[in-house]
Amino acid sequence: MTKKRIKKSFYQQSTPLNDYKQEAACSNDTPIHFTGDLTFDLGQIQQGIGHNSDVNFREFHLGGTGIRSVIIFVDGLADKELIDKHIMSSLMNNISAKYDAMQPIENNSILTDYITNHVLSISQVEKVSTFKEVQIEVLKGSTALLINGSTEAIKLGTAKEKARSIEEPISEPLVRGPRVGFTEILSDNTALLRSNSKNEDLSVEKFTVGKRTNKELIIAYYQDIADPELVEEVKKRIKKIDIDDVLESGYVEQLIEDNYLSPFPQVQNTERPDRVNGALLEGRVAILLEGTPFALIVPVTFTMLLQSPEDYYERWLPSTLIRLLRFGAAFISITGPALYISFVSFHPGMIPTALAISIINNREGVPFPALIEALIMEISIEILREAGLRLPKPIGPAIGIVGGLIIGEAAVEAGIISSIFVIVVAITAISSFAIPQYSAGISLRFLRFSAMFFAAVFGLYGLILFFLFLFSHLVKLKSFGVHYLSPIAPYQPKDWKDLLVRAPLFMMKNRPKILSPKNSTRKG
Repeated sequence: MTKKRIKKSFYQQSTPLNDYKQEAACSNDTPIHFTGDLTFDLGQIQQGIGHNSDVNFREFHLGGTGIRSVIIFVDGLADKELIDKHIMSSLMNNISAKYDAMQPIENNSILTDYITNHVLSISQVEKVSTFKEVQIEVLKGSTALLINGSTEAIKLGTAKEKARSIEEPISEPLVRGPRVGFTEILSDNTALLRSNSKNEDLSVEKFTVGKRTNKELIIAYYQDIADPELVEEVKKRIKKIDIDDVLESGYVEQLIEDNYLSPFPQVQNTERPDRVNGALLEGRVAILLEGTPFALIVPVTFTMLLQSPEDYYERWLPSTLIRLLRFGAAFISITGPALYISFVSFHPGMIPTALAISIINNREGVPFPALIEALIMEISIEILREAGLRLPKPIGPAIGIVGGLIIGEAAVEAGIISSIFVIVVAITAISSFAIPQYSAGISLRFLRFSAMFFAAVFGLYGLILFFLFLFSHLVKLKSFGVHYLSPIAPYQPKDWKDLLVRAPLFMMKNRPKILSPKNSTRKG
C-alpha cells in the first residue's frame, strides 16, 4: 500500500469542522470530540492547557509515511525515558516497514488500531475521543498521541510516580504486628491490599473526585461478603461529592458522614493495611484516596475506636485485659476533672475523711473555684500537646514533657492550683494517650470540657445528666445505616464476643450481624 493511498484514506474520513462547532454550541457540559484535523484539534488542546510552560507538544511524522502526529505530555509527571524508548522510537522507526502487511484502510480508526496493537510496546494504552479526557489524562502524567485524520487520540500510561518507601505507620504503632503502612501512591496501596488478600472476590472500583483536580478514589470490598445495599450507599455518597479539590481523605470523611454535628467520628481512618483487610473480611467497605496514606473504613461503631489490631495478634486473655484497661482509660479521660469538680464543690462528704482533709489543705490559698482551676490546667495541657505536635520531632516531645512539669510545679508554688489537681490532670492526660485512634481521642477531649461544665453546675447530678444526653445521642447516631452503639444497642448478644472481651479466635466463627453480610460465617 502506498503512502499516498494511506494519506488520502485518512483525510477523506476526517470529521468536518462544522460538526465540531455544532457540538460545542450545544452545551458547556457536552463532551467535545476530535475532528480528525490535527491542526484544529491541536489548537483546541493548546488553548486549554498550552499556556502551561511544563506541557510539551512534540510534533513528528509517523515513520516514513509523512502523516503528521503529535505527542503531548507534562514535564516532570511523565517518564521521558519511557516516552523516548517505547513510544517515539516505535512510532518513528517501526511503522513504514510494516505498512505492506496492513489490510486496506476502511475508516479512520484503522491506523490507531494498528499502532495500538502492533507498534507501541507499552502496557497501558487506551483510546479517548474527547478533548476533556485528553487534557485530564495529560495533567495526570499520561502521554496523549494525536494522529492527523483520526478522530481518536491514544492515551499512553507514562506517569512517573514519586513514591516514598513503605514504612511503619507513625500514627498507629504496634508492639506485635506488620510493620507496613499505606503510602501516598494509590496503586501501591491497592497492591498492599492485594498482597494481603489474594482472593478473586476482593473488588476494587475507581471513582474521580474533585471537580478541578480530578483525583482518583477507590472503594474496596468483598463481593461475596459485603451487603450490596451498603456498597451502593457508599457509591452514592461518593458520587455526590461536589467540591473543587479533595486534598486528603479527611475531606471525604466529612462529606460522606451521617451527622456533621456529632462530636464522634462516623468514619474510621487508618494507615494500616492489616486493619483495612480485617474490616473488609467483616463485611465493611474501605475507601482509599490518591495522595494520602490514610484509608477510610465504613461503617464504624463506637467500640471500634477503642480496639487495636494488636488485640487479635496476642492471646485472648492478655488482649481482653488490655482492652478493658483501654475502656477504663477512655472513661477516666472524659470524667477525671469532672469528678474532681463534683466532689470538691458539691459532695465533699462522699470523700474519705483523710483524703478530704488532704485536699482541703492543698486547696488552702487557691483563689479560684474548682472549675477555673480545672480550665487553667486543661487548657495549658492542650496547648502543650498541640505545640509538641507542631514542633520539629527532635524537640517536640521534650518541650511537651518539660513544659508540663515546669508549668505544673510553678502553678502549685504560685498558689494558682492545688497539687492534687496536678495529679488528676496528669492521670487524665495519660489516659487519653491510651486511645488507639487519634480522632477518637480528640472527641473524648472535647467531651471532657462539656462534662466539666455540667459538673460545675450540678455536681454529680450534672455528670449523670451529661451521660444521659451523651448516650441518647449515641443511641440515635448511625454510620451508613449501622447503629453507632451496636452491638450494645440494639442488643446483639452474638457480637459481644468481640466487644469488651476478645473471645478466643476459634469461638469467633460468625461475622458481625449488624453489618448484614451476605456470608455470615467465617470460612475455615
